[in-house]
Amino acid sequence: MRLARLVAPLVLVIGLLAPGHAAATGTPSHVEGVLPDGAGYVLDVPANWNRTVLLYSHGYVPQGGPNPARNAPGDAERTALLGQGYALIGSSYPDTGWIVERALPDQLATLDVFTARFGQPRRTIAWGTSMGGMITTGLAERAGHRFAGTLAMCGLEMGGVALWNNTLDPLFAIKTLLAPASTRSLVRLPDQATALATRDELTAALDAAQATPTGRARIALAAALHNLPAWTDPSMPEPAPDDVDTAQRNQFQTLHGTIHVGLSWRQEAETRAGGNMSWNIGVDYARILARSADRPEVETLYARAGLSLAADLDTLNRAPRITPDLRAVGYLIHNIVFTGRITKPMLTIHTTGDNLVPVQAEAAYAETVHAAGRDTLLRQAFVHRPGHCTFTTGEMLAALRTLEQRINTGRWPSTAPATLNNLASTIDPTATPAYITYHPAPYPRPFDLAAHR
Repeated sequence: MRLARLVAPLVLVIGLLAPGHAAATGTPSHVEGVLPDGAGYVLDVPANWNRTVLLYSHGYVPQGGPNPARNAPGDAERTALLGQGYALIGSSYPDTGWIVERALPDQLATLDVFTARFGQPRRTIAWGTSMGGMITTGLAERAGHRFAGTLAMCGLEMGGVALWNNTLDPLFAIKTLLAPASTRSLVRLPDQATALATRDELTAALDAAQATPTGRARIALAAALHNLPAWTDPSMPEPAPDDVDTAQRNQFQTLHGTIHVGLSWRQEAETRAGGNMSWNIGVDYARILARSADRPEVETLYARAGLSLAADLDTLNRAPRITPDLRAVGYLIHNIVFTGRITKPMLTIHTTGDNLVPVQAEAAYAETVHAAGRDTLLRQAFVHRPGHCTFTTGEMLAALRTLEQRINTGRWPSTAPATLNNLASTIDPTATPAYITYHPAPYPRPFDLAAHR
């Protein structure tokens, strides 16, 4: 269903409820309200509004978590941008979990609320973090005429099908190699109790395996199939390039979270999708490892353990495969995979040590945009830092300013790390920016929508 068709009923109700256009300047305005589907929204307009609106899409909220409307990544960014004259808007979406199907129309409806109340902005920029980066990219592809440009930060740029397919791979390796006697299913999880019981069983196998060289090698293989970084938390030591032991210990810790997401969050998404949306039929795990940024580490640890990597890969490739439910796959294609057919400039930024959305997601989107022939509209930049969405205020606002310069001039300014770092330091001199030159490895299991059709 087209987004316009989804949003139209909301716009009608909003038009009936909203007051006439309020003054756009003179006094600051803070407006909160509720969309017809129950999603909250928040609008902030400074007294010196510069006629630019920033539509912020927030990230994934686990099922049952707090779900307030948000219009900026954090308080520091909100304060800085309001001080510079930007209007900030955003919604909560009507529920938590994998709520992509409602997030896109709710964000457009929030923009309509703003326009009905404050008048037509000079331009609107969509930006977002994490799942909100994915939603921002969806807005760019499906409603690009509403925006002058988009900034997707730490986004799920591989799309929903590729995300859940590749999240399945490390769990499949852990179960097959570390818990071969387990009879638990990794998919078609009927409830959270089942998901959490399976999580606990796999986590116990992971913890036991860490005590032996053989187990550590196999843990590194599971991490490599997901391209897990070797440094994902500032409390962890950053390993030197050849320090495979520290890298493996860090990945072992990170896999605890991967197992939780791959089961608990999956169960919630399966409920929405109406079944299992993932598969590994026809997957060659030797080929995935060959493309992984972590392959040298795996080979070193297998050699140290006196273990045959080829034999373990053969075990994975011979293990019973997981089949999808086609209806659920169709749901996830719509909510959401990408075509790359952007029509306005887009900038993406990502940390290299992202534990939740490995940085290779950006490679997947770059390939999709390239296949669509839209390379000139896309730029990507990378920050050397552990963690998910751990950007400084300066780094985020430098990216936003760079995008605006592209919008203003029709030409991309420099996105070189030195340029972005200088700009970030000027904006936020209290933090050290960390943009670097970086080329992510290929995404382990991209999803080709054209081939699927």
